[in-house]
Amino acid sequence: MKARTCLLVAALVAGVTAGPSALPAAASAPAASSAAQSPNPALDAALAGLPHADATAALVRVGGKDGVWRGSSGVHDLRTGRPADPAGRFRAGSVTKVFTAAVALQLAAEGRLDLDRSARSYLPELIPASYGTVTVRQLLDHTHGIPAPDLPGTTVEEWYANRFQVHDTRDLVRSATSKKPEFAPGTRQHYLNIGYQITGLVIERVTGDTYERQVARRVLRPLGLRDTYYPGTNPRIVWPHNHGYQRMRLDDGTLGLRDVSVWGATDAWAAGDLVSTTADLERFTHALFEGRLVRGPLLEEMFTLPKVTDFPSGEPAAHSAGLSMKVLGGREVWGKTGGRWGYNTAVAATRDGARTLVYSVNSTDAKGRDMNEVAENIMVAVYGRP
Repeated sequence: MKARTCLLVAALVAGVTAGPSALPAAASAPAASSAAQSPNPALDAALAGLPHADATAALVRVGGKDGVWRGSSGVHDLRTGRPADPAGRFRAGSVTKVFTAAVALQLAAEGRLDLDRSARSYLPELIPASYGTVTVRQLLDHTHGIPAPDLPGTTVEEWYANRFQVHDTRDLVRSATSKKPEFAPGTRQHYLNIGYQITGLVIERVTGDTYERQVARRVLRPLGLRDTYYPGTNPRIVWPHNHGYQRMRLDDGTLGLRDVSVWGATDAWAAGDLVSTTADLERFTHALFEGRLVRGPLLEEMFTLPKVTDFPSGEPAAHSAGLSMKVLGGREVWGKTGGRWGYNTAVAATRDGARTLVYSVNSTDAKGRDMNEVAENIMVAVYGRP
């Protein structure tokens, strides 16, 4: 292991806490590098040197017609410094929305859900008349105009203090819909969780079943995604996982890294609480893009951007039903990123599936304003620059 990396690991560990007291620094941390050199030097460079200040680990799977590569970098945890587990589970964040959209579109294909029908017609006791024209399609493509609900805290330290609070989705919907609309439904786009939280409730209403069981029956079991699950109120990641860390102010007033692997996700539910692995998400991505989960015109809902502008930036809409689109290397790349504290995740592919990408990066500022540098470098290495 290079001396620079040893010093960096020691410095990181010295500032890490799992609770009120500091963890002991590891006596020595083994080298943590890519599991196998890739044929892409830029990808090797993106994964080099972990752990460092921006990320402690990264798991990557590149697939499709252009070739296959699997790699991992970094450490399982800063206490022991042992290499990252390439099969470890992680919080997938907003990648959950792709699963939610797929189930909603399946129900539409079966005639059990009408995308042009109002959400209020399915949930009259919950959605007020002021949002009576918002359709299911608008929930899915973020053109509904419903603002975000109120959640406790305004800083990462306050959010960490409330990490075990259990949120009721219906209460979050009531909080959001008690406010004035951000814009008239269908006229702008604002990416928020609330549309998918309402969609989860609509799925439950039309099926008479829980959202989680519907995803399991329609997606997880048919595809054999055995390492993907919904945590419910359990704040822990079940089974092996690489620890996530967040840069924040510690109990002694200094800035450092805190182990945030244990953190409830009930504030997101159908919009962002999924736990998965890169292998499972790669299998899901292939099935989705190949039309094995959603078919025909309804699949095109996932690859059609609404002809509106973003609120409030004014840029063209970038989100469809479940997915997002960005032009990288001169071609359209469709997929979804997600962030929960300590974890950044992405699934992506060209429309023809010629190149797919799944990554999990243990970011130290996973919900920051800017994209994590390691995650961005992985995306650019695989697809090219914007």
